[in-house]
Formats: sequence, C-alpha cells, structure tokens
Amino acid sequence: MAASVTGAAPTPQASPTPLDRVVPAPASADPGGSPYRITRGTHIRVDGSREARGVGEYLARILRPSTGYRLPVTAQGAGGIRLRLAEGPFGAEGYRLDSGRHGVTITAARPAGLFHGVQTLRQLLPAAVEKDSVQPGPWLVAGGTITDTPRYGWRGAMLDVSRHFFTVDQVKRYIDQLALYKINKLHLHLSDDQGWRIAVDSWPRLATYGGSTEVGGGPGGYYTKADYKEIVRYAASRYLEVVPEIDMPGHTNAALASYADLNCDGVAPPLYTGTEVGFSSLCVGKEITYDFVDDVIRELAALTPGRYLHIGGDEAHSTSHEDFVTFMDRVQPIVAKYGKTVVGWHQLTGATPAKGALAQYWGLDGTSAEEKERVAEAARNGTGVILSPADRVYLDMKYTKETPLGLSWAGYVEVKRSYDWDPGAYLPEVPENAVRGVEAPMWSETLENSGHIEFMAFPRLPGVAELGWSSAASLDWERYKVRLAAQAERWDALGIDYYRSPQVPWGGTGK
Repeated sequence: MAASVTGAAPTPQASPTPLDRVVPAPASADPGGSPYRITRGTHIRVDGSREARGVGEYLARILRPSTGYRLPVTAQGAGGIRLRLAEGPFGAEGYRLDSGRHGVTITAARPAGLFHGVQTLRQLLPAAVEKDSVQPGPWLVAGGTITDTPRYGWRGAMLDVSRHFFTVDQVKRYIDQLALYKINKLHLHLSDDQGWRIAVDSWPRLATYGGSTEVGGGPGGYYTKADYKEIVRYAASRYLEVVPEIDMPGHTNAALASYADLNCDGVAPPLYTGTEVGFSSLCVGKEITYDFVDDVIRELAALTPGRYLHIGGDEAHSTSHEDFVTFMDRVQPIVAKYGKTVVGWHQLTGATPAKGALAQYWGLDGTSAEEKERVAEAARNGTGVILSPADRVYLDMKYTKETPLGLSWAGYVEVKRSYDWDPGAYLPEVPENAVRGVEAPMWSETLENSGHIEFMAFPRLPGVAELGWSSAASLDWERYKVRLAAQAERWDALGIDYYRSPQVPWGGTGK
C-alpha cells in the first residue's frame, strides 16, 4: 500500500500534446485523425542521404533512453517515423510534419528543415521523453499536419565567453538548448578587455597571457584550435552556424596587455578583471595594428566554415570618430579578403559598412533618433540589420531588481517585455526587407556557469526564438504565455533551471 503513495509511477499522459502548443508557433497546424503511438516496434526510416541519417540518429539518441526502445534507424520498411528529403515549398529550413495512426512523416527540402521538424516532434511528445532513464509513456503524437517555414534567416544567440570563460562542454550544452527552439546562429564573443579566448598561432600570447584571467580575477581560459573546431562541428550537427567575434578597436585590453606594440605608446597595460567599458583601443595609426588584424582574421576565418565574421565596433569611446572610420575602412576589406562577410555592432554605421555587411542593433527603445537614423540610412543603402535591442532581448539583463544575477543598465527585462514587440516594425525607418532577423545576446559579467546561463535564458530565449521564426500575425502574448508555461515540464526533464516569472501561468508545471 505504501508503494502506491511513495513509489507509484507517474500517471500516463491521457491525450497527446495539441499541434498548436509548439514554440516557436508553426506557420500552420491542422489537427485531425488518430494519434501515432511510438512503440517497441517503431523504426526511424530515413532516405539514403548521409544528412538525413544523421538527423535520424540524433532523434534516436533523444528517444531511446526515455522510451527504452531500440528505434533502429533504417532505410527499409514502412510506417514508424519517417524523415524524408523532397523538393517542396519549404525553403532552406522549413518542413511539413504529418502524423496519423500509422506513423509520423517529416518532409523537408534540406536537412536543416528535417532537423527543425524533429524539434517540433520532440515538443509534441510528453516532456518525460527528454529524461535519460526509462519512463512509462505512452508516447503519443497528435494526429494532423504542421506546415512550417521561418520568418527570418537569422535567429541567433550570442554567448560572451570573454568576461567569464565557458568550457567546450558548457557551450555544447547551450547549443543543445538553442537547437530545441530552432535557433540557427551561435555568435561567440571571443575577445574583450577581460580575456582573449581563441588561440592564434602567429600571436600566441593573446591566448596564453591575454586569456589567463576573467572578471573577478579567476583563471580564465581559452579554446585551442581543436576546441574551437569541436564547437563548430557540434553546432553544425545541430544546424547552427558559428559566428565568431573579435571585438575591435575597443574592448581590446587583453590584446593590448599581451603585445606592447599594439599600444600607441608601446607600453602594455596590466590585465583587466573589472567590468568598465570604453577605455581601451588598438592604435589606429600603427601599421602593426593591421598586421595583427590580418593575422587574427586569417586564422579565425580558416577555422570557421560559416559565412560571417563579427568585428565588434561598439563602445570605442577611446577611439576618435576619425580614427574609428579609418580603422573600419582598413579592416572590413581584410574580412572580405579571407572570404567572410562583415557583421558589426550598429556603431559600424558611423563609418561606411562594406557591401553586404550586417549591422547588429543593440540600442534601446529610447536611443536617440539620430543614432537610429544612421542605422536606417545604412539599411536603405543595402546594409542588413540584426535586431538585438538591449532592453528587449539582452538575456543578461535582470528580470526585476530582485534578480540575483545580471545587470540592469538597460532596465529590467521581464518575460513579456522580451517577447512583446515586432522585429519587422521595431525601427520604423528601417525597411522591413533590410531586417535579417533577431539575436539574443548573453553577456557574462555576472555569469559563471551553465546554471547561471540557463536561469537568464529561460524563459526569455524561447520568446526571442519565436520572434525570429513565427509570422508577425501569430505573435500574441496572451496565447504565447500559455504555450510557454507548458514548456516548464520539459525544462525540468532536461535539468534546466529557469526564472518562474509571475507573468507566466505556470500552473502545476515546474518546480
């Protein structure tokens, strides 16, 4: 009798998760017909491509521990879960999911679409599917069809590994969490005043000395080239493109401390472990500065298969406007020389952005009209815009004044505020077709481990992902907060800590 009180198995989910409960909201969800039940006899069927098989194996690795089923990945048979590449109106990342009594089929034109469809399938299964031990099930997928394509091609998250260093495994953990919500860009902030985090063979002290500390004076750390390649490989297996950032000409104290010649006076400053900004600058007038930039970009570009390289450009308060323009005019062609497209913080628009460059806007609702107009003028002249307004989507901003982690210079950013805006209309003078997407930065002045990252990312990150993926017409806070609340049980199963915002009707879910 005692077992029925203390040791009983959880009550099985009586009905499958509705198709419209997914985050980000799909383009269309048409329920109908009988659900599909994953059983001991279920196979994961893939076509002959290596990419489809890779997505199938990824799905199997998620499902096997919790179901206890073998779930062989095979090109043979009928029924079960089928991953299918076929031409159709899906674009590079869209998919269709069809579910019925005899199976679930995910169809996409490209492997990324199959992968995103698998994320939707995960959310249609009970949250216990995410656990790493056998759960009771049943494993039902609601019947019907989801057809889905993203609104924007850039749906990013930035992780600052410079203020505090995060290991390869910690970065991988965050990548897995980003993938669940169809994020497709991982922007790594690899250098700042407090630490240089990537090995550069031609300038070895950048990593060994410049990477030897962090905010508060901890041991810091850096990625070897093999480490960085592993992050890139792992991100690619989750269909995220790594966008590396070397912030310059400001935010460069770690480099200036490592090599005295990069300073105008030839004197290296001490390493820095505080949190002030705007005090450092590469010496714009010295030719060695551009040898340094060329070497760093050459080596980093060679390690980075993605299209983009971020050159920072923000808070260069110790660089005159004239010098800033001179520097950007010299550096942007170096990025192009090594086959990459420039991304910069929106201060890049104070110079002349290179053809095809992207400007990442991090201003506030209250940023001056003059600064917004500079961004808008660049956008009208062909510069793409990534939206990262700090008082909306900086994930390191405190939720409320009581939040133990984070900063508040951009104000307090509760969950509703981070979600309740339209990227296409946020900067009214920027043409909507210039908006490439959204990105949620996570600065790490106060963040030291994965638990800290997760508490600040959840529950805001899924909302930013929805802003990037879902149509403007589907963005509705009152409906979204209900779908968001339903995610808590999944976060519990995944071991993700999160902020239990009073704005979200968590109900009986969560801790």
